[in-house]
Amino acid sequence: MLTTKRYEYLPIEQIEFHHTLTNHRNLDLAKVLHLEKDIVTNGLFEPLIVWERNSQEYYLVGGFHRMEAIQGIRRSNPGYFDRVDVRIVTGDTDEIKALNLKLNSDRVDTKITDYFQTVIYLNNANWTKERIAEFFDKSISWIDDIIRYAPLTPVLMRDKLASGDLSWSRAKEILRKTLKAPAGNEKEIIENELSHPVRPAAKPLPLPKTIKHLSKSLNSNPKRTFKVNTQDLYALLVTLRGKDVDQQDIDRARTAFPVLWDEN
Repeated sequence: MLTTKRYEYLPIEQIEFHHTLTNHRNLDLAKVLHLEKDIVTNGLFEPLIVWERNSQEYYLVGGFHRMEAIQGIRRSNPGYFDRVDVRIVTGDTDEIKALNLKLNSDRVDTKITDYFQTVIYLNNANWTKERIAEFFDKSISWIDDIIRYAPLTPVLMRDKLASGDLSWSRAKEILRKTLKAPAGNEKEIIENELSHPVRPAAKPLPLPKTIKHLSKSLNSNPKRTFKVNTQDLYALLVTLRGKDVDQQDIDRARTAFPVLWDEN
């Protein structure tokens, strides 16, 4: 069970790097330099998160930019930060790998591809889809799509997803075509589809416009009803939130509540 064991002031030399626990993206040098100045001036406000795999054996789980900044400070100022504030967590390997990604996924620039390896790993480690979804604060259908389609995603498609040149919704649409195609034609279909211009995606709902559309509908048909499920309602709420909205949620909300997009 994943738990915070204790907070401690730990010698920095005791904190190691584990090959399966990474920052999931390249370090941002500008961010590291900013943190160096901030930590020298104000101290380390947010502790590093380390995994105590065995007694007195510590691996960095969260705080890779902070650790790099501290190492930079130490190179310029010998004797600084010989000890650092840490939050020590315990748990099995699966839980720690999931926590490592979750800490990264809280950042606004997290891509769908950042989840692929860990979600597949947890699924293979017999975590239920419900448990994975709850841990990452995602919908079960979102997790289910990764489990189904990520293993089919070629490198070129992953690169386009990571760069933002391809939406996850469009990628799934292409992969569904390959599943229906005769064996051996998958590569040709993917390359052909990726060469086509991407059609404009539906945009998240601006709240003022949504209220305006709903008000029009209420005046013209006050008894209108919508047959929806929990996933539809979730899709509507995250679409209204308008931050890090998956195209699938936008499409689901538009299908369930078409009147909100109607201009007439």
